[in-house]
Amino acid sequence: MSRVESEGPAVAIAMKGYPRLSETFIAQELLGLQRLGLPFAIWSLRHPTDGARHMMHQEITAPLHYLPEYLHDDWPRVVRGIARAVLRPSIVRLLGVFLRDLSRDRTRNRLRRFGQACVMARELPAGTCHLHVHYLHTPASVIRYAALSRGLSWSFSAHAKDIWTTPDWEKREKITDACWGVTCTRDGHAELTRLADRPDKVALLYHGLDLARFPAPPEARALRDGSDPAKPVRFITIGRAVAKKGFDDLLAALAILPAELNWRLVHIGGGEMLAALKAQAETLGLAARIEWRGALAQGAVIAALREADLFVLPSKQAENGDRDGLPNVVMEAASQALPIVATDFAGIPEFVQHGREGLLLRPGDVTALAKALDGLSRDPQWRAKLGDAAFNRLRTEFSAQAGLERVYRALREAVAGKGAAAP
Repeated sequence: MSRVESEGPAVAIAMKGYPRLSETFIAQELLGLQRLGLPFAIWSLRHPTDGARHMMHQEITAPLHYLPEYLHDDWPRVVRGIARAVLRPSIVRLLGVFLRDLSRDRTRNRLRRFGQACVMARELPAGTCHLHVHYLHTPASVIRYAALSRGLSWSFSAHAKDIWTTPDWEKREKITDACWGVTCTRDGHAELTRLADRPDKVALLYHGLDLARFPAPPEARALRDGSDPAKPVRFITIGRAVAKKGFDDLLAALAILPAELNWRLVHIGGGEMLAALKAQAETLGLAARIEWRGALAQGAVIAALREADLFVLPSKQAENGDRDGLPNVVMEAASQALPIVATDFAGIPEFVQHGREGLLLRPGDVTALAKALDGLSRDPQWRAKLGDAAFNRLRTEFSAQAGLERVYRALREAVAGKGAAAP
């Protein structure tokens, strides 16, 4: 990447919001690419809303640019961006693609994407020659339009919601226009390959976990079995309070646990359903046993995992089709040798094997969830066996480094004009 310093990095990496506590997998990738020596800039469609940052965010030194989240907030930038786009020879093709999209998605959000793309296309440094985007829905629309305007190549990382809530026509056309893409679960890979213009367009690439960011698991955990009120079994769950996480099912399962079982639950995460979940816990008589800690930085999350006895995440499909991929928090729990109780759904069984690293249940099966929590609560030796297996699987099969190196090579090849196939 021989670019003079004044021209800026050759790669621009875009996402919906940066930094976000709930997207440690993105921060991990950015930091890994930085350590491998890839010069890049970060472009974000939104300003951060979290009050804290992960330690990784403090280490990432790439230039950071924010696009106007709402066009009226910075209309002079938008006007300048659109005026510059109109003067480019690419305007005919750009307008053709945009107007075709708008005819099928007549929303203000579609107009906002176009305005943000024009701003980005105008403000990208002269040395930029490839764009990469996390998420195939809104962020990829902005990057696709910006790439069309500037005549640049682009690629994508698709994850979960963006795969399952974006219309087929939009996914198909974006995949066709991109030079390559990656996604992080077998289900997601099958869905995108179904729509791809060629079989090698999208690669399966697990995020994995950078174990250098985590302490070794505790040498031993207290042998709590739920029989002592002074030593309750400690459950932990982590994730934004949204429908696909299944936290309502978790509360329903906790409500039917045997009365003599002593337990406590810690929830970490923000989200729009948090108030409703707290109200549900009050109604079920569980409030005194649950601690809602909100969104936390990595150090506090790790400390909570080390204090816990069992990790639980009953993911399911939301009514709008949204679903998880392979949540990073599952692997983070494994990093501290916690047994995992989760659902046999989305990307979770690609890491958790039933009876080996944890227990997998049908999504929405509250009775089975309660039975699994009850059984593991009473058997600390079983918990230790599953937790050790989860840590060993993470360490041996889900290292982040191999995936990072594949993305790094693909981005370098894209800058060199060789980015025809997925990494």
